[in-house]
Amino acid sequence: MFDIWTLVLVMPAIGFSFLVRQRCMSTLKRYSQVAAKSGQTGQQVADRMLELNNLSGGTVPIRAVQGAWSDHFARGKKAQNGKVAQWIGLSEPVHGVASISATAVAAHEVGHAIQFNSGYKLMKLRTAIRPVSTFGSRFGPWVASMGIMFGFGPLLNIGIVLFSGAVLFSLLTLPSELNASSRALAILRDNNMLAPDEIPGARKALNAAAMTYFAALLVNCMHLIRLILLSRRRGRRR
Repeated sequence: MFDIWTLVLVMPAIGFSFLVRQRCMSTLKRYSQVAAKSGQTGQQVADRMLELNNLSGGTVPIRAVQGAWSDHFARGKKAQNGKVAQWIGLSEPVHGVASISATAVAAHEVGHAIQFNSGYKLMKLRTAIRPVSTFGSRFGPWVASMGIMFGFGPLLNIGIVLFSGAVLFSLLTLPSELNASSRALAILRDNNMLAPDEIPGARKALNAAAMTYFAALLVNCMHLIRLILLSRRRGRRR
């Protein structure tokens, strides 16, 4: 539903998010055209980092995935042996490419694997609330909109509570992403996997990617603030 708060709060946040994503893609593309002096592909960088952190030997397999910049660290359900299946997916501009962007992105995903296997608390918390946040993100706005449409305050408030879970998930995601990048850059620097003059480029690529998570958090916050303001306005009219 469109209202003044959509225009004042949500639309500017969406516009900002679009610009941030465009800048991210531009930065990644720019440094994907700068060859890494090591000559190592994204897969080789990830393999080396996993080995340095005792995660080699098939503990965290690396898979080539289709698409551009669709890189990710994923984990499945716990198996009968008590271990959790996990893997790293590297996209076409990263898996077999030796560039600054490929090195940075591959290292970042390994950073997530290190987080998971070292018991990083924020990742554990994100994993715990993911089902609730997914449900809230999908249905919270619809429930709130129904409450507004039918003038039923309790339904609006339920929608706000549901969507708050999605906002909390976004809030926890940003520091988790920054931490993975910080771990990645430290390993790349300390093990001479990038030359000193290549580190700034890798940092720019990772910072541009991190900004997309900040933009997503901003959009979700503006949506939540809009719903809260609509709820308060309805309360004053009673």
